[in-house]
Amino acid sequence: MKPRRSFWSAALFLSLIAPSAQAAGFERATVAAAQPIDIGIWYPSDDPPPDEFNTRFRQAVAIGGEPTGEGLPLVVLSHGNGGWMGGHADTALALAEAGFVAVALTHPGDNYKDKSAPPSEWMVSRPRHISSVIDFMLEEWGHSRRLAPGQIGVFGFSAGGYTALVAAGATPDIALAIEHCAGNPAEFLCRIGTIDKVAASSLRTGDAAFSSDPRIRAISVAAPGLGFAFGRDGLADLSVPVQIWSGSLDDRVPQETNVAPLVQWLPGQVEVHVVDQAGHFAFLTPCNPATEDANPRLWNRICVDTPGFDRTAFHDIMNAGIIAFFDRTLKNSASITDYSASALISAGNGAMARPIGGTGRRSDRHAARVRGMRF
Repeated sequence: MKPRRSFWSAALFLSLIAPSAQAAGFERATVAAAQPIDIGIWYPSDDPPPDEFNTRFRQAVAIGGEPTGEGLPLVVLSHGNGGWMGGHADTALALAEAGFVAVALTHPGDNYKDKSAPPSEWMVSRPRHISSVIDFMLEEWGHSRRLAPGQIGVFGFSAGGYTALVAAGATPDIALAIEHCAGNPAEFLCRIGTIDKVAASSLRTGDAAFSSDPRIRAISVAAPGLGFAFGRDGLADLSVPVQIWSGSLDDRVPQETNVAPLVQWLPGQVEVHVVDQAGHFAFLTPCNPATEDANPRLWNRICVDTPGFDRTAFHDIMNAGIIAFFDRTLKNSASITDYSASALISAGNGAMARPIGGTGRRSDRHAARVRGMRF
């Protein structure tokens, strides 16, 4: 039986799945750990925000406002290498306005201020940071009683995508990564020596223990780094629903070598979005225009997109898709039951949706399980 295909305009798509926005509150906190973890928490609040931006994220939020709602689902956001909690602030805010509690962390040892953790360290420590943040939110956050402990998701970008996969049950295969780089030395992470550093560490001998968290019920990953390090065995224990976003022009995490292996071997429900003309950094929140003059090198590296690609407009669509995914997998909201992995959606630019990551030789079961969305 062929999968049902639906093609909707982007405007209709957004109107059908985006709930009415409400105000958002915001708090900063520090998670006590061997290395303290700085976090930002966005949440639904009826307290009015100010008329002007009052955060570093260029957002107007009710700082310290009283949360509203009970049984709120929790989504943890994990940034990429050298990032910080504000790297996906627009996604966090959109989640809060849609009735989620969104908590973004700055990974110790792997952020824009502190890059002291080598790959062999952060590959193990990052997923543990996720569990530490979940512990804090459920046990120590002042409004923890408002959370639904059984409705926890993770969003991750780049190395944060790797983090989400491992935290949800995946185990990287270091030998597979080494083999991949031997045959694909031009791959970005192979070329800059990331895998060489891992190969020379205790990870290669299997002495390090990768930890997962069974409280995580769904993950959404954008440009998932180290996808080539996951094979059938390494993904066998990741059974939660997975949403994947990939840029067609991503030269740091190419979809052919990072998304395709995940699509091939993930045992559960997979939803894949390939974004035309999107590079690696298109998934970061739109940059502050002041960055162009303040730090031209950074601006040119992460803020400049392909001519004609509108990052702000794309993020409206992406954030709505992430909300719909977590609505379906965490809340199981009846209001968006039509949005599922069986619906293929066009963003209104004439692009066709197609299954992603296959060679045409996958089993019928696998082909029916994976749905692609091209924007």
